[in-house]
Order: sequence, then C-alpha cells, then structure tokens
Amino acid sequence: MNTAIDPGPSNRTVYAIIGLLVAIILLTAGGYLFLSGSTPAALTVGGPFLLIDGDGKPVTEQTWHGKYLLVYFGYTYCPDVCPTTLTNVADALDKLGAKADRIQPLFITVDPKRDTPPVVKEYAAAFGPRIVGLTGSAEQIAAAAKAYRVYYAEHRTGPGPDDYSMDHSSVLYLMGPDGRFIAPVRADQTGPEIAAVLARLMG
Repeated sequence: MNTAIDPGPSNRTVYAIIGLLVAIILLTAGGYLFLSGSTPAALTVGGPFLLIDGDGKPVTEQTWHGKYLLVYFGYTYCPDVCPTTLTNVADALDKLGAKADRIQPLFITVDPKRDTPPVVKEYAAAFGPRIVGLTGSAEQIAAAAKAYRVYYAEHRTGPGPDDYSMDHSSVLYLMGPDGRFIAPVRADQTGPEIAAVLARLMG
C-alpha cells in the first residue's frame, strides 16, 4: 500500500467544501434526471473514455457494456476519503448479494504520474476483487474527469517531485447498462446505505 501524504487541515477543509458543493450540484441534477427520465444537455454526465487498466490494456466505457458502472475518481496516496469510500463500496456490494453481479465499480485515478497500471491494480485489489483500477495519460484522465464533471488539482506540499497531494471532488456516479447517467451517489455513506441507494436506483 502506498504511503499517504497528509494535505494538512486547511487544505482538507477546502477539499471538503469543494467536494460538498460538487456533490450537492450533482445530487440535485441526478435527482432531476432520475425522476424525469431525461438528460438535458447542460446536465449530461459521463460519456466515452479511453483509459488503461491494471494490466496495461486499453479499456473504454464499452468494455463493460450491459453492466451498471459505479465510477469513483480518486488517487492511491489519498489519506482517508478514497480508502474509506472504496471500503464502503466493497461492503455495499457484499450487502447487495446477487445484484452486485450487475455492477462494475471503477476507480479512476486523478494522479496518473504516480498511479501507474500496477499501482492502481494493487490498490483496487486491496478492497476486493470486484473493483477495477484505471489510469492513463494526463490527457486521458483530464478528458474522463471533464466528462464526469470531476474537480481535481495538484496541491504542492514540498520541493520534491512527489511532494504533493491531489484535491478532488468525491462523488460516486451510477451509470446505466446503456451508458447513460442515472444518478450520483453520496460517497460519505456507509456500505449498507450505499447498497440501499443502489438497489433502489437499479430497480
């Protein structure tokens, strides 16, 4: 497991505020989309992406066509939010039983400089065999993050090349088997809470 870099109390506060604002915006949009069954262009979330899996193979959103995708953006050096979220996702899948077979959780790094294919593979596997870690070039990550309306930014903590943390929004995105955005899922929920939300959204 990688050594976490503590971004410091003040930075964590800013990060939390940004994450909360993004979550509120997405939850509002997701609620509208789920209830209306339509996707206004201004609220479109997700779309085509080209990334690299833990074995170094290129993957796209079509790789898991026919499955629900539960997408989360983070990074392996994340000190608390990312590992907590992925632990709760793994717990939620266990609670869902057979329904979990219809879901593919994806962990997409926002730190491609450090999170190489072997690193994201090992990191995702630490939370269970169902979660797939993805990385890519800086341009590929930027394109995927833009499609999912994800905020992320490098925060320098020292002079060395690895002396930085990544500020990023923290939201789970549920995509339908047809690739369409269904709704955001709050990442600060417990495993059973996430499982209940997923079961309701999947029908």
